[in-house]
Amino acid sequence: MKQTRGFTLALAVSTLLTGAPDVQARGTAPSDAEGEVTFTAGFTVQCGDTLTTHTRLTHDLNCPSSAPFALQLSGEDIVLDLGGYTIRRTGPANDDSTGILITKARMVRNGTVQGFGSGISTAESGGTQYVRLHELAILDNGIGVYDRASYGNFLITNSRLSGNGRGLNSEFDASNGNFDVRSSVFTHNGTAMVADFHRIDVLDSTFTSNGIVINCFGGSARIRGSTLAWNGAVGRMQVDQGGPYTCNDMRFENSLLANNASFAPADQPVWQTTRLAMLDTLAVSNGEGLQVAARTVYIDGNTFHDNADGLSLSDLPSAVTVPLTGIVRGNQFLRSGNDGLRVLPPNTPTLINNLALGNAGIGIYAPTAINGGGNVARDNGVADCVGIVCSMY
Repeated sequence: MKQTRGFTLALAVSTLLTGAPDVQARGTAPSDAEGEVTFTAGFTVQCGDTLTTHTRLTHDLNCPSSAPFALQLSGEDIVLDLGGYTIRRTGPANDDSTGILITKARMVRNGTVQGFGSGISTAESGGTQYVRLHELAILDNGIGVYDRASYGNFLITNSRLSGNGRGLNSEFDASNGNFDVRSSVFTHNGTAMVADFHRIDVLDSTFTSNGIVINCFGGSARIRGSTLAWNGAVGRMQVDQGGPYTCNDMRFENSLLANNASFAPADQPVWQTTRLAMLDTLAVSNGEGLQVAARTVYIDGNTFHDNADGLSLSDLPSAVTVPLTGIVRGNQFLRSGNDGLRVLPPNTPTLINNLALGNAGIGIYAPTAINGGGNVARDNGVADCVGIVCSMY
């Protein structure tokens, strides 16, 4: 792993929790989250108000769950600064309650939204929305951030989402868009992120103690430079043969997957996706192995170390078999509780320069794979190479 190898989980978590440079979505130049705007002081803001100008709160808002929203934002390009204060639900839980409803706005920042059915939500069929959420704590909601717009685009920076049923989610079969997550922490959510006809792009973020980190159907996800540790499962991914609910692309880059109970939940134990890319990533001490079914894979420069099982590659279930293809290159499979690398027939990825060392089962099992050369296996418990000729060194 080019950058991840050699760093510890404690350092990764510490770095992210103490802050990282604020950046905009998709690698663009840093933006000024404290942009110069003239605020209306929020002395008179009350639960149920609709705001149409830049506003900074001056007190907490404790709002009844029976109301449709605590605050509504309906001003072109306006900013709501919570001023470090909290908007929280009072009264019984209500799935239909909303903390901040966004009809039109540019940014919400600097405070806490807690306890609603939806913490922050765009309006249903609200056209195209571009919203930034900055330095927020979004806590204990049914859904933390809920996109209901026709095409919603969220940039989420330096924020914490904790205790939500779902951290990021969208209106089922009715909303498209993007969630761009930067330098944020997700912890103790049922599902941290749901990709339903949305593209999720994550950079420099931490996911700990969630039930599932990513549920991908009808969308795609890219996770870069991030730590996923001590979660129930890393991802739930499915392919809907003949239907739209297919995880199109999953991509992990320069990330750490450590001490998770499993890579996938029991009801969907295999990652099913059209395309999987995993680059320069460390997978260590996870409670199960990684099973992948895909059309194509690009798995390059990763280390799988001390997992309960290794990496298994297979074709997607379909009426007509379409073998998995792609590149598996420069990976290390070390001390797995079973085989290091398995390529199940009739699949034909090209294997190049992989190392399988000290696994309890077979180092490399690949009877139908294409041998690109340089694969090495030593000191494995059952056999070193089966179905493929390995190099001596």
